[in-house]
Amino acid sequence: MAEKNSISFENLMSDLKNQIYHPVYLLHGEESYFIDAVSDFIEHHVLSDLEKEFNQTIAYGKDSNVFTLMSYAKRFPMMANYQVLIVKEAQDLDKIEEFHAYVENPLPSTILVLCYKYSKFDKRKALYKAIEKRGVPFESAKLYDNKVPDWINDYLRQRKYSITPKAAALLTEFLGADLGKIVNEIQKLLINIPAGAAIDEDYVEKNIGISKDFNVFELQKALARKDMLKSNQIIFYFAANPRENPLVKIIPILYAYFSKVLTYHFLPDKSKNAVAIALSVNPFFVADYQQAARSFPVGKTISIISLLHEYDLKAKGVENASASDGELMKELIFKILH
Repeated sequence: MAEKNSISFENLMSDLKNQIYHPVYLLHGEESYFIDAVSDFIEHHVLSDLEKEFNQTIAYGKDSNVFTLMSYAKRFPMMANYQVLIVKEAQDLDKIEEFHAYVENPLPSTILVLCYKYSKFDKRKALYKAIEKRGVPFESAKLYDNKVPDWINDYLRQRKYSITPKAAALLTEFLGADLGKIVNEIQKLLINIPAGAAIDEDYVEKNIGISKDFNVFELQKALARKDMLKSNQIIFYFAANPRENPLVKIIPILYAYFSKVLTYHFLPDKSKNAVAIALSVNPFFVADYQQAARSFPVGKTISIISLLHEYDLKAKGVENASASDGELMKELIFKILH
């Protein structure tokens, strides 16, 4: 098992499934999905339904105070080995540092879970240091966008499904790095397919509403080939559907893409596996970056990145009084291709 101050989600869940419990858990960080997954498991699996009636308390930070919660934590369980106290939205709990007094000498039969969402807990605080000694702090970090397709693949593999690289990329592009949203959509996908089935881009398109032919992923490929017709078809589709395709969502994806194209230009080893590792992409997509590098030399790639920065500001209203997303998008793509 990893050290408590660096325990992984997988190790933490493994301990819980093996009924290895600690008196205090601090679940903190920017990614709420892992925090919810751990607290939900504790809520639903540590105690039986009968034991929960007397021994499980769910509190919310904004509606609670530390001293009342500490009094709950000091209670002994009734007809059970443990009592469970889960404090959700603990970031809204006033004077949370006062928990330090309890954590220094926690009741072994109590499992206290502090769900501190959307930011890291200050590791310099006495409360954090006490939890390191007496319990388990778990930091739930946001995944970088380029790590999400692999996470989707692992999530499905654990459930005995598979997904094509392009389908995983489409899900990531459409849903971003919000793991909770991704899991909800995946669960919808799994309703109508048998265990062990492979999910491809056609299935994703039909069941989640992503257009297979008109999305940022296809736009990147069209730009890499300098395919003006296909690029224009896609941006006209975007312009006609601005709610689903806002420019402020598209530009960061293109920025990340062309930043990787620039990185590719300077790689000493341009073999497929070396490129995949350097760019943190599936080897399946390396050919797209090779094509883009052929289409856009270093100087042009730098110019495109500058353009994307300029149009990101315009999309947010800087030096742009009236141009719509559609108009800005058409201008941007024209300048990229010329």
